[in-house]
Amino acid sequence: MDFDPVLLARIQFAFTISFHIIFPAFTIGLASYLAMLEFLWLRTRKPVYKNLYKFWLKIFAVSFGMGVVSGIVLSYQFGTNWSGFSHLVGNVLGPLLAYEVLTAFFLEASFLGIMLFGWERVGDRLHFASTCIVAVGTLISAFWILAANSWMHTPAGYEIKDGLYYAQDWLKIIFNPSFPYRFTHMIVAAYLTTAFTVIGVGAWHLLRRSHEEPARVMFSMGLWFVLLFAPAQLFIGDLHGLNVRDMQPAKLAAMEGHWETGGNVPLLLFAWPDEEAEENHFEIGIPSAASLIITHSMDGEVVGLKDFAPEDRPPVAIVFWSFRIMVGLGTLMIFIALAGAALRFRGKVYTTPWFLKLAVISIPSGFIAVLAGWFVTEVGRQPYIVYGLIRTIEAASPVPGSSIAVSLALFVVTYGIVFTAGTYYIVKLVRRGPVGEDSAETDLTSRQPHVFPGSASKREA
Repeated sequence: MDFDPVLLARIQFAFTISFHIIFPAFTIGLASYLAMLEFLWLRTRKPVYKNLYKFWLKIFAVSFGMGVVSGIVLSYQFGTNWSGFSHLVGNVLGPLLAYEVLTAFFLEASFLGIMLFGWERVGDRLHFASTCIVAVGTLISAFWILAANSWMHTPAGYEIKDGLYYAQDWLKIIFNPSFPYRFTHMIVAAYLTTAFTVIGVGAWHLLRRSHEEPARVMFSMGLWFVLLFAPAQLFIGDLHGLNVRDMQPAKLAAMEGHWETGGNVPLLLFAWPDEEAEENHFEIGIPSAASLIITHSMDGEVVGLKDFAPEDRPPVAIVFWSFRIMVGLGTLMIFIALAGAALRFRGKVYTTPWFLKLAVISIPSGFIAVLAGWFVTEVGRQPYIVYGLIRTIEAASPVPGSSIAVSLALFVVTYGIVFTAGTYYIVKLVRRGPVGEDSAETDLTSRQPHVFPGSASKREA
């Protein structure tokens, strides 16, 4: 059987990074949420905040561990499957990845131990400082990883000597043209992923009428957060889209399923892209809306896919549908945020069954949106691994496709076992809920309402 080594290497990297990215996306937001919970406990000394902290800390530890395991695998693939890429751009990207380890991973790993085991061994303020340091460490990690990834999309600050890429200006490399938008968009996405997980867990316990006090705290805090940041993500995404328009027009054309260059471009809600015929089937769209969004003018001109040679276009269908999944889930998040605000104003945010059920169903929404956005970003960059400079086929290692197929099969089996076990344990922790340190300290299944700052009324709070 003839195996395509480049295709299999791409599939293997896509498989492993898809597993990996959901854990950093979750732990980035969860680390900051833990810092907020500990701050509230230090300020109020209400046991509910400390119990919630210890509850989510266990989930954070498991997620952090699975993120580390899956991340290590990715670094090895640069040598095994993408040695050409490492050889060509290692002088630029190698230091960025090393900075991530030195400034972020070591920081997180060092203070994670104090977070997990130091509450009774160090003072409250030192423990809180450790939590904050871990939270900052996750952001620093994202900073370096996204700087490296953004450079692959919008390379800058480099020079080429004997076919190899060298750093000429590190500031231009790090703060390349797409980095500010990509970093902000990803961090807010990570926070929203965590927020909807917290909201969903709180809603699940409210429906079961278990652990009502901490459930209300989780539900309320999460809804306040998404009310601010879900609409903000829409604005950030628009800015990111304008950057894609200027820097990667072929990707934008694939995202919109737009073939002909011209104005008054409709926003396609549904279509079936046909790459061979270079057209769409079954189009349903809003007239001129794409031009308005992309150019901020109803008749603004948008570059079409036909302006690019077929071999220079990304796979259209994957990019087109992944983008709509991401935007659709973002719209759902905004709806939940606004509906939650309306129900809070009416004093029914904790007692409306359809809204609580919707919140539970929405737990995976952030994870799916992150994956869909990642597919848009990475598949949309094809056929380049460094946009406009190095094609993916040029970066692959000279290894037989059969070897990659075997390792891919092993990854599927191993990841299936490891991550199924980890997910099962996390679900078990969620079902158990936040249990108090002792019954005398707090009754976490109390039916008495918990007063939370910002509630619409004392009865609702």
